[in-house]
Formats: sequence, C-alpha cells, structure tokens
Amino acid sequence: MGYPDGGGLTAVKRARRERVRFQAAEMFAVGLRPAQVARALRLSRKSAYAWHAAWR
Repeated sequence: MGYPDGGGLTAVKRARRERVRFQAAEMFAVGLRPAQVARALRLSRKSAYAWHAAWR
C-alpha cells in the first residue's frame, strides 16, 4: 500500500532519502555490493538490494 504523501515523510526527510539513494547509486557504479552499501550508509540490506535492482 502506498502513501500519497511520500511514505509519510516530511519534504526534508524525502529529500534526505533521495540524497542517500544517489549516494548508493554512486557506490554501485564503482562496484560496491548492496550489503557493503547498506553497511556504509546505515540502511537496511533489503533497501540496498531493492535500490541496486532498480539501478541495474
């Protein structure tokens, strides 16, 4: 189920999440694996693997 307001986050938190996604994409581009990205950015492995799949 989706939330119409961006997952219940404020605009500031949505912007931060987007910055983290871009950081993750840069890390994937240099060859880091999703588990490494998750650890470095302090996010769940599930998110890192989902973002990696979308990035590919």
